[in-house]
Amino acid sequence: MKKRHGKKSGGKFLGVLLLLAILGGAGYIYTAPEFERVKPQIEGADNVFWNRKDPLIVKLKDNGELGSYELVLSDGAKSIIVGQGTFPAHTKEQTLSVTYPKEKVLDPKAKHFTLEVKVSDVSLWHMMQGNSANRTFHITLDYKRPNVNILANSRMINQGGAALVVFQAEDENMDELYVEANGNKFKPQPYKKEGYYATLIAWPFAEDTFSAKIIATDLAKNKRVTEIPFYHKNPKYKRSQIKASDKFIDGKITDLAASDPDYDGIDDRLGKLKAINETMRLKNEKLIHDLSKNVSDEILDSWKIKKFYPLRNGAKVASYGDHRFYYYKTKDNVVSESYHVGYDLASTKMASIVTSNAGTVIFTGDNGIYGNMPMIDHGLGLYSLYGHCSQVLVNDGEKVNAGQVIAKTGMSGLALGDHLHFGIVIQGIEVRPVEWFDPKWIKKFINNVFKEADTIITPPAVKKTKSS
Repeated sequence: MKKRHGKKSGGKFLGVLLLLAILGGAGYIYTAPEFERVKPQIEGADNVFWNRKDPLIVKLKDNGELGSYELVLSDGAKSIIVGQGTFPAHTKEQTLSVTYPKEKVLDPKAKHFTLEVKVSDVSLWHMMQGNSANRTFHITLDYKRPNVNILANSRMINQGGAALVVFQAEDENMDELYVEANGNKFKPQPYKKEGYYATLIAWPFAEDTFSAKIIATDLAKNKRVTEIPFYHKNPKYKRSQIKASDKFIDGKITDLAASDPDYDGIDDRLGKLKAINETMRLKNEKLIHDLSKNVSDEILDSWKIKKFYPLRNGAKVASYGDHRFYYYKTKDNVVSESYHVGYDLASTKMASIVTSNAGTVIFTGDNGIYGNMPMIDHGLGLYSLYGHCSQVLVNDGEKVNAGQVIAKTGMSGLALGDHLHFGIVIQGIEVRPVEWFDPKWIKKFINNVFKEADTIITPPAVKKTKSS
C-alpha cells in the first residue's frame, strides 16, 4: 500500500513538472520576440491614381522583421506578378516601386486596375510561417495632363509691382493648382464659374528678373506648366545713407528694445541698433507676411478696387523700396541696413486715416517697428496696412466701408515724426503702393483684365435679327 502511495505521489509530482513545463513553454512562446504576433503594415490610400509613367509606391512596415512579399497587378481579366522576393535581414521598413510591366499581358486600354500586396514577417508564430498581411489597392489610370488656358492678364509688371491673371484650369482629378512667380506660390481664387480662376501676383522689388507660370497637377501626378507672358519694367529704387546718432539709438531704438525681452538685455549701442533695425524688423515683417497669406476658396463674382488715398493732403515722406544704410560717426562705417517696404505720408499731427476700399480688419495690435498697425483684407489676396498709428479706431474682425476713418497718424514704433507708413501686400509680398494710388494703372492693369476675361467666361448675348 505504501509503495502504491509513493508511485502516486511521484506521478503527481511529474505531472506538475510537466504542467509547469508546458505553461513555461507557452509563456515563452507568448512573450518571446521570436513569436511576436503583430501583422506587417501595408501603407497607402485604398484608391490610387496612376499616370503609368511614374512608379507606384508601396510602403511596408513591421514591428519585428519583414520577410517576403509579392505584388500582383490585374486589369480584371488578366494578372501579372510585378514584384516578388525577400527582404535583407533586420529590415523593419521598406519602400517598393511598382512600374508598369513591359510584357503585353494586361489590356492596354484598361482604365482600372487592382494591385494585390502580400507580405509576411519572420516571426516563428503560426508554426514558423510568420504573420502575414494582404491588401488590395484600386487604381485609376490617368495619363492626361490638366487643361490650362490663360484668358487675360496684365500686359506689364514692374519690379516691385503687381499684376493680375485670369485663367481656366480643369481636370477631373485636380490635386494642386497655383501660380508660381520667382519661386513664390500664389493661390488662385475661383472666379465667376467653376474651372475659372483669378490671381494677383507680385514681383519682389529686390529681385531683378521675373517669370511667372501657372502650375496644375492632378492626383496621378500629371503636370501642366503654362508660362504667363509679361513685359517687364525695372524702376530704379533709392539708396539712402542715414546717420545713426547716439540720441537716435538711446531714444527710439532703446525704447523699442525695452518693449521686448528678446532685446531688452542688449547694452551695446550698435548691437542694439542692429537687433531692432534688422532682427526685430524681420520678425515684424514675418507677422505681416503670415497675416496676408489667406485667399478665399469661395467663387468670386466680381472684384472692384478704387485708388487708395489713406491720408487727405498727405505729403510723401519716404518712398517704397528704399535701401537704407545706417552709418555711425562716419559714412564709411555702415553698422546696419534695411529696406523700406511701404510709402510714408504726413500731414497734420494725429490726422485721420481712412481706408479707401471696403474690407475686413484682420489685425489691430502693436507690431514692433510698425507700432500700432491696423491691417485690412480687401479680398483676392490684397491687404493694406497702416503703421505708426497713435490711435486705432477699429477692431479685429470688423467689416469696414470705403472712406471709413480707421486710425490716427502718430509716432508709435520706429517713427521719429508723426506720419503714416502705408503698405500694400499681396499674399505675403509687399508691393509698390504708388500703383494702387493711380486710377489709370488700376483701370489698365486690373479692371480691363477682368473685363477681357469676362467676355470669354460670360459672353454677351447675341442679338437676334429680324428675318426678311
